[in-house]
This record gives sequence, C-alpha cells and structure tokens, in this order.
Amino acid sequence: MRYKVKSLIEKYVQIISRWENVECITLNEAALPDVLDPYFALILDIFHQGTIPLAEERAALFGDISVFESSGSKDRFLVGDIPVHLEYKTISKIDEILAIATSRLDALYLIKDSGTYGFYRLNEGEILFSRGDWMTKLRLKLGAVTDDFWNAMRSACQSKMEHFLSDLGAAYIQEDDFFSLISASGFIKAACMTLLCINHRFEPSHRQYYQQVLALPVLPGSFRAQLETFLRSDVESHQHRYAVAQLIARGIIAL
Repeated sequence: MRYKVKSLIEKYVQIISRWENVECITLNEAALPDVLDPYFALILDIFHQGTIPLAEERAALFGDISVFESSGSKDRFLVGDIPVHLEYKTISKIDEILAIATSRLDALYLIKDSGTYGFYRLNEGEILFSRGDWMTKLRLKLGAVTDDFWNAMRSACQSKMEHFLSDLGAAYIQEDDFFSLISASGFIKAACMTLLCINHRFEPSHRQYYQQVLALPVLPGSFRAQLETFLRSDVESHQHRYAVAQLIARGIIAL
C-alpha cells in the first residue's frame, strides 16, 4: 500500500510541476504514517505565482478519482480509499506574511491570531519539486526569526491562555459542563502555544501537539504530570480541573 501512495505522489508531482506558474511542491507529514492510520492523508502544498488550471481541468488531469470537491485553493478527492488533499498557496501572500514576521512586527496583529502553523508547514514539508531557490531562501528567513517576534507571539498566546483560564473558573462556579469543556480545550491549546513560543518552535499540527510539546527543552518542572492530570477524562470536578489549570498557567508565566 505504501508503494501505491508513493506512486500517487510521483504522479501528482509530475502533473502539477508542468504548470508553468508552480514554483514548489511539498509533502505534508500527514502522509508519513501508514494508510491504515486514521490520521493519514496524502497532502501536497503547491506554491504558485499567477494562474493555475481551473478546478474542472485539474480534476480531469488527475485521472481516476472520486468525490472531487474544490474550494478554489484546495482540492479534495479519493483515490480508492486514499484521501488526497491538494492545497494551492500564492507565493506573494506567503512572502507578505513572512515579511510581517521578520521585518514588520508593527503589523503582527494581522497574523498573530492564526498562530505559526503556516510557518511550520513551510519549514517542515518535504520538498518534492522546486523550480528555483524560493523555498530555500524562505526557510533561511524562517530560521532567522528574531526574539522580538517570539516575544510578541508569546504575549498574544499567553493572553489567550489567561482568558480561557478565567472562563474555566467561571464554568466551575456556574457548574456549566459545556462551557467547561470549551474553556478547557481553549486553555490547553493556548498553554501549549505559549510553550512553543518560549522555545522558539513553530506550532505543529494538532496531531503532533502532545508529543512535540512534551519534548520541548524548556518546560515548567511539573508540567508533564499536571498535563496528564488535566487531560484525564475522570477528573473529579470542575474545581479540580480549574485548580490544575491554575498550576499550569503559573508555571508557564514564570518561565
């Protein structure tokens, strides 16, 4: 089955690289597990400048596929039971976002709410095709992002963490199960995002969060144990979860 996936990757790279405005194609890490993994998906990021074939033309070029749908910037379809996602990204837009992170921090408010996952994909995707050195230069710039960027992103993420902590406390007082669940989710994600910023790491996909955050070199001393307690589905009460969240937040703020 892995051979089939490899063949599909080669097929789509061969087709898409012929489009003259395509600069680079990268493979997302979601394609690395075995196809039986529930998280598996064959995801290609296609970076282009200018026009590319219309959705109907693309579908015809891709051959024997089913359940094709397109939003313009994304094509999704199945090849047998293999999910394929092709994401088309405009180089000028990426260059603009990177410029904000590297030299226009006064405009950071334009990107801080979206996090750094986009940079993670740019930095970590396996390069399958490159027409020039655009991606190489871009990755060098990502590697040189300054402390000012990380400090600003930390501030934004930490503020979110504190906001969700307050919501978690309100849910405890009101004994609101639904609001508690929503607040707990927002809190732990914002806490992890803050830790990633402290460690100057871009935000991975949600599937990779747990492992990558616990592997960070700089963590509060009891963070692992506190996280495990927070994540337990049998936590005795809203009060207990809120108390653990307070400990997590204090440890992160102290770093």
